[in-house]
Amino acid sequence: MKNMAKIYVLVVAGGIGERLGGDMPKQYLSISGVPILQQSILAFTNHPAISGVRPVINKEHQGYYKQISQDLDCLPPVFGGDTRQKSVRLGLESLAEFAPDIVLIHDAARPFVDSELIDRVIAALKTSKAAIPGIPVTDTTKSVKDGIIIETIPREHLSLAQTPQGFHFDVIMKLHQQCVDSAHFSDDASLCEHNNIAVQIVPGNILNRKITTMVDMTKNIPHICVGHGFDTHAIGAGKNVMILGVSIAAGFSLIGHSDADVGLHSITDALLGAIGDGDIGMHFSPQDERWKGADSGIFLKHAAQKVRDRGAVISHVDVTIIGEKPKVSPYREAMITRLMELLELDRNRVSVKATTTEKLGFCGRGEGLAAFATATVIYP
Repeated sequence: MKNMAKIYVLVVAGGIGERLGGDMPKQYLSISGVPILQQSILAFTNHPAISGVRPVINKEHQGYYKQISQDLDCLPPVFGGDTRQKSVRLGLESLAEFAPDIVLIHDAARPFVDSELIDRVIAALKTSKAAIPGIPVTDTTKSVKDGIIIETIPREHLSLAQTPQGFHFDVIMKLHQQCVDSAHFSDDASLCEHNNIAVQIVPGNILNRKITTMVDMTKNIPHICVGHGFDTHAIGAGKNVMILGVSIAAGFSLIGHSDADVGLHSITDALLGAIGDGDIGMHFSPQDERWKGADSGIFLKHAAQKVRDRGAVISHVDVTIIGEKPKVSPYREAMITRLMELLELDRNRVSVKATTTEKLGFCGRGEGLAAFATATVIYP
């Protein structure tokens, strides 16, 4: 495979969504004001590694598609067939003129696919001809016939398949063309399995579920909240300043009741704001002697636990430190590591930035430091 692979995507949207019910095919219904099919297409058109996206739609749905496609930067749709398998084959044949190295095949009814999952599938295709995302089965699983349990199936080696499923283009094209008259395969990876081609599985995402019933449309949509935090402290006498849990020899200190960590204070407020639970002063009063000189990591861990107590998870935090000095860049990785420890987040879910005010305002005059923070919280 080339180092700069041409990667194209098929978004399969030819179904009629009978199990969901209603007058409109489910892929054209909206979640949070955005049609499901549009969300699925945007996940790939916004991804920097993707060369092109081809929707595969039902010929009878041209009117629906026209209503949602005006702002989509994707290839014109092709019409699918009377089965998913035929729709995929027709989609693959329509991509042949672009000579893709890789093709990702995605069900339109999975609108919550994220870029990290896409990255994992693409990365696996560097060493495998086929790769799919999957979720380990955690519930006890039974085999049932006529309403009676036959046996309990060991779940250690079971996984729930998701999309996008990725393939070397020439491999999956050949398999689909060979299987035109074959039995129905429930997904594209099954063709590889049937032909003894190894399929690598990568970690999926529990949020990347398939919209099948009205329950999926109403009760199980993740609720995303964003909180904003701001803090500032004046510069005073001292030798070290604490920023995002890292002590920096700056030739000054910040004035505050605790350790005056503007970065951790702003993130604490952002988390509390995302769950509607006041601000840092309501939880840790500056009049309370217990917090005199306290490590602000205590405050941040408290806010993070409050998020978990609400049944939510922290998805991402982003903080910007504002001031002429000290320079943040030499300490950025240490700050990120400290935030990862305090919040129990992966590296790609923490962002630390810094800027100056071009010598304007109290930060520009060296009278203080400030910090802005944003926190994203998800209620699954």
